Amino acid sequence: MAQTINSLRQAFGIHQREVISLVGGGGKTTLMFALAQELASIGSSVITTTTTKIFEPLPSQTPLLLLEADEEEMIRLLLENVNRYRHITLASEKLTSGKLNGISPELVSRLAKVNRLSYIIVEADGAARKSLKAPNPTEPVIPSNTSLVIPIVGLDALGSRLTEENVFRPQIVSKLLGLPLGEVISAESIATLMTHPQGIIKGSPDRARIVPFINKVDIDKDLAKARDLASKILAVKHPQIKQVVLGQAQLPQPVIEVISMEVR
Repeated sequence: MAQTINSLRQAFGIHQREVISLVGGGGKTTLMFALAQELASIGSSVITTTTTKIFEPLPSQTPLLLLEADEEEMIRLLLENVNRYRHITLASEKLTSGKLNGISPELVSRLAKVNRLSYIIVEADGAARKSLKAPNPTEPVIPSNTSLVIPIVGLDALGSRLTEENVFRPQIVSKLLGLPLGEVISAESIATLMTHPQGIIKGSPDRARIVPFINKVDIDKDLAKARDLASKILAVKHPQIKQVVLGQAQLPQPVIEVISMEVR
């Protein structure tokens, strides 16, 4: 069943005081800040952060960036600024690479208990800007109190070849799927990687909802392919996945369509 929904909040069925973790490839950071801006625009207090590393956000992406290695001091600074800024990004330090080092999953759990915060959005792994990835043994770093996991794949991975150029950690993808390196990546392969317990959603809490996001969908050229991929993800019947969101995270209205599991 397909629905046309405009807002990210409605598309992902986001509840008050959610802890949301984004994993996978193909637009996590863009989606994180788009979601934060939408939630902040309706008066909510939103924290964006990472448990790994992210590039430093632009001023247009976040009104305030707090860099603080000491967790107690970070909490103090956050409480000092939360009434002034609806959206704050947290990180522990700026690295020589230019990236920001994130915060611990334990600190995310502490922040979730702060009544003045409405939402926490966490980028929980990296993908070297590739549209498809598989996690290594230390990834993803999903906080245990996450209530919504959004695994992301870029639709441009569909039909590409399983190589370093197109996929982050193709050797792990190859092993998980039994797909030789260099082979064409099918919708069935992406659906398996999306739902495999050692794939993109690895480490998702048992009680969390999982709502995949198929990104980079051109509504004029790609909608049929995106719908087919969504149907194949839902056909796996993973108990935590009931719907898939199609869209383009970089657009002013990122959501194109929501595909839900047929209720019989």
